[in-house]
Amino acid sequence: VQLQASGGGLVQAGGSLRLSCAASGGTFNRYTVGWFRQAPGKEREFVAGIGGGGGRNNYADSMKGRFTISKDNYGSTVYLQMNSLKPEDTAVYYCAADRNGQVTSKNSAAYDYWGQGTLVTVSS
Repeated sequence: VQLQASGGGLVQAGGSLRLSCAASGGTFNRYTVGWFRQAPGKEREFVAGIGGGGGRNNYADSMKGRFTISKDNYGSTVYLQMNSLKPEDTAVYYCAADRNGQVTSKNSAAYDYWGQGTLVTVSS
C-alpha cells in the first residue's frame, strides 16, 4: 500500500486543521495507521494511531483531548483532526501503515510504509 498525506498548512494558535492520509494500491482495513511528526532539530514522535480489525486507537499523552484520529467507512483514508493547536505542534506530519493491524504501536520502527509528510505551521 502507498500513502499520501495532505492537509497541512499555516494556522494561528488555537485554530484547527484536519490532515488526511489516503491509501492507494489497497485499503487500510487490515493495517494499523499511525501519525507521527518531526519538528526541526527533534526526533520523530508518535502522535496518534488507529488499529486495523482488532487494534485500538492510541494517542500520545500531549495530544489527548486535542487530536482525534478516524478512518472512513471504506478504509481508504485516515484523518487526524487537530484542535486547539499550539506553536509547539509545528512539525512535518507523516502517516504510516503497519501490517500488524492488531497492535497500535507508538514505535515508528513497527511501521512498514510511510507517506511523504505534510507541513503544519502554527503561528503564535
